[in-house]
Amino acid sequence: MASTLQQLPTDDSVLLRVTHANLKSFSADVRFSLQASVESVKEKLWKKCGTSVESMRLELYDDSGSKVSDLNEDFRPFGFYSPLDGFRLHIIDLDPSSVTSGGWLEDTSLVEKYKISDDAYDKLDGEFQKTKVSHCPATL
Repeated sequence: MASTLQQLPTDDSVLLRVTHANLKSFSADVRFSLQASVESVKEKLWKKCGTSVESMRLELYDDSGSKVSDLNEDFRPFGFYSPLDGFRLHIIDLDPSSVTSGGWLEDTSLVEKYKISDDAYDKLDGEFQKTKVSHCPATL
């Protein structure tokens, strides 16, 4: 049995905590292949946070919070930067007009709410009003 375990391929991936400069509530544990290019890592992250690959700068931090390196060469394999399980990969969005900037994805107070007066609502002939009246008479 021991000889069989020694023959198992080694894991070529790392589990990192991912954070984003513009998204304060964004934090995810993501597994990355050490063989993948930095550009592939960015493509994977783009799907998770919305920052485009072209606008993304990545920084690697060790488990004590010290910066290890900037991942500034997209063609390099991710393993070149020596990430280890438990390290943090930090995303910086360089696009000032990005959907992640200004808090638009997190702060709902920035979103204009639709408002309607009671009179205008009463004039509507909609299914919701009928459902509300028939199922929730206490709300009247």
